Amino acid sequence: MKTKIIHLAALALICSSCAVVRPGEAGVKQTLGKFSKNISTQGTIFYNPFVSKVIKESTQTNNIKLILNLPTKEGLSVESEISILYRLELQKIPIILENLGQDYESIITSVFRSASSDVCAKFYAKDMHSGMRANIEEEIKQKMLINLEKQADGIELIAVLMKSIQLPRGLASSIEQKLQAEQDAMRMEFIIQQAKLEAERKVIEAKAERDAQKNSCRRLNKRNYSVT
Repeated sequence: MKTKIIHLAALALICSSCAVVRPGEAGVKQTLGKFSKNISTQGTIFYNPFVSKVIKESTQTNNIKLILNLPTKEGLSVESEISILYRLELQKIPIILENLGQDYESIITSVFRSASSDVCAKFYAKDMHSGMRANIEEEIKQKMLINLEKQADGIELIAVLMKSIQLPRGLASSIEQKLQAEQDAMRMEFIIQQAKLEAERKVIEAKAERDAQKNSCRRLNKRNYSVT
């Protein structure tokens, strides 16, 4: 009985002293608070559970989702769903854990809040609902890269995406009306241009017909002159 208990205890100790790192993960051993520089990307890591533990982090692209009210140049507040795509640089994971701990996403979020407020305040609300959105996203990303390099080296920022822009009701209606008016103006301009082209075509056809009649009259006159 004692032997069985000893075997079970030994098995439990073995199980508690190993960690499995799956594909898409990186494992770093932490011993007495200090992180090892050795990084395991797949397989089993054995460690002393009394003084060590294994921290596992994703090496894939991660997505931080936020819903924020962003300021605009005219002083309005625009609600937007945000996606921040990032991944950890494999060789710098121990440094990230050493400097920031496992709560590094809070740093990314904080950097985004600051950058987005500064950038969005330079644009009108309608810009966030137009082709200018890509420019705003890129400007926020570049500003974040500068700050992350200072505060969180090793975090690779892939993209900042602004989705589901919710404009104030009155502004949304006015933008839709403006877009409709612009489309109507473009449609009318097209109709006018087509009418001009049609008129020019008719003038050319009429001129060609007159020239043909003149040539026919000349030939007829020459024939009559030859007969006389």
